[in-house]
Amino acid sequence: MSICAQHLNFHYGKRQALTDVSFQLTAGGFNALLGPNGAGKSTLFALLTRLYALQQGEIQINDQSLRQHPAAVMRQLGVVFQQSTLDLDLTVAQNLRYHGRLHGMAGPLLQQRISEELERMAMADRLNDTVRSLNGGHRRRLEIARALLHQPSVLLLDEPTVGLDPQTRQALTRHVRQLCQQQQLTVLWATHLIDEIDLNDRVLLLHKGQLLADAQGGALCAAQQCHNLADLFTTITGQEVA
Repeated sequence: MSICAQHLNFHYGKRQALTDVSFQLTAGGFNALLGPNGAGKSTLFALLTRLYALQQGEIQINDQSLRQHPAAVMRQLGVVFQQSTLDLDLTVAQNLRYHGRLHGMAGPLLQQRISEELERMAMADRLNDTVRSLNGGHRRRLEIARALLHQPSVLLLDEPTVGLDPQTRQALTRHVRQLCQQQQLTVLWATHLIDEIDLNDRVLLLHKGQLLADAQGGALCAAQQCHNLADLFTTITGQEVA
C-alpha cells in the first residue's frame, strides 16, 4: 500500500478534529479527499507530513511506519500545501535548487531534474524569473515541480487550486492526472470543490472529522442512487457542496 492510515484520532484541546479515520491507497492513481472547509482535511495532511505528531493511530507509507522511520517516509513524499511556501524574491531556479539541496541533490543531477520538471510543467522558459512575477497558476505549477523534484512515489496536495480561476484549476487537475498515468504516482488531492473530481476517481469523503465514504466515485453514486457527486455529498452529509 502506498498510504495506510489506521484509526487516526486527533484533537485540539477539547475539540475532536479527526475520529477513527482509516483508509488504504494502492500504488498509482488519483485519489480525491473531498470535504467542506473544517472537515479535517488539513489536519489529516498535517499528520501525514509530520507537521503534527500522531496522537492516536498509525500511518505507513510504502509499508514503512511514519512513527518509527520518519526520515525514510518523508523522502518518499512530495507535498503541496494550501498556503504557498515559495520564496517570492528568489527565481524559479533558486527555489528549486534550494529544495533539491535539502534532499541531498547537487550538480548535474539536480540541474537535470530541474530541467525535466520545468519542461513537464511547460515552464522551462521561466527558469530565471522571480516567483513574484509569476501568476497564481504558474506558482502552483512551480510548487508541483518542486514537490516532484526528488522523485517521490506519493504526492500530497492540500487544496492546491485555492484562489485560481476555473480554467487554471481544470488545467492543474488534468496535469496531475497525467502524472499519475506517466509515473505511477500516487496522488491524494484534498479539495472542497466538486468539479475537481471525476467519477472514476477514488473518493474519500471526510465530514466533521469522520470518513463517511471511501470508494470509486461512480460506484458510490450508484450505491446511493445519486445522479452525480454533488448529489452524493448532499445525500451523505445533508449539506451542499461547493
